Amino acid sequence: MSPGQIKMLLAVIFFAVTHASVKQLSHIPFLELVFFRALISLVLCLVSIKKNKIPPLGKNKKLLLARGFAGTLALCLYFYLLQVIPLATAVSLQYLSPIFTVAIASVLLKEHLKLSQWFYFLLAFVGVILIRGFDFNVTYTHLFIGMLSAIGSGFAYNFVRMLRTTEDPMVVVLYFPLVTVPLVSPFVYLQWVPPVSWDWAYVLAIGIFTQLAQVNMTIAYQTERADKVSIINYLGLILAILVGYILFDETVSLMSLSGMALIIASVMLVSKPKSAN
Repeated sequence: MSPGQIKMLLAVIFFAVTHASVKQLSHIPFLELVFFRALISLVLCLVSIKKNKIPPLGKNKKLLLARGFAGTLALCLYFYLLQVIPLATAVSLQYLSPIFTVAIASVLLKEHLKLSQWFYFLLAFVGVILIRGFDFNVTYTHLFIGMLSAIGSGFAYNFVRMLRTTEDPMVVVLYFPLVTVPLVSPFVYLQWVPPVSWDWAYVLAIGIFTQLAQVNMTIAYQTERADKVSIINYLGLILAILVGYILFDETVSLMSLSGMALIIASVMLVSKPKSAN
């Protein structure tokens, strides 16, 4: 594996811890968890930036803000899904993001796609249909939210790539909480549910492990082409199935597994032709 792919693998593992923690806190409003995640990230970013004497505001502020808004949208929708549908299903929908990442990269970064790759996109959406058709915990609204979250992630990842030549990775990560905290704070105030006892341990896990995941993911996307690192995401679905089964007694139907496998295969096939060039 290349250095960028190793960074993405670490990000996938750290995100798996985050997913389990969010699912464990289903009794707390998802926007409150987004707020805590962003607040912890903000503190960690500022400490790191001050320690390394990095100019905190960056150079391309408009693109940094766009990355923050796209990431905030994606995370809010994703945390909602993690709380209301099975873990593996939520992750499989979010893992459409590599498909959208590569498609958006073809426009923003001129990393053009072959005709066969567009066909693989179609296969991925067939996988989504299979999941909906045989998982009665998932509604069409859930599917729409999942796809919108994946699209937001796709834009965020491409903005990270576009910022690779001008911004320090920590500055790129910083702009996510800078956007998220003021956006979700009013909703958190209106729906506040105080964490108790072990809730705080899960809250800290969400903040710390997501921060580690974000840093590694940012370095990965700034180091290599989008298609070479986004493919590593498929390992996260395997982790999600195991975590959902072990910790939350979730089972996945054979047909839903088929849909998830089709999404994974599509992501891998989309990436393979370009990686071979």
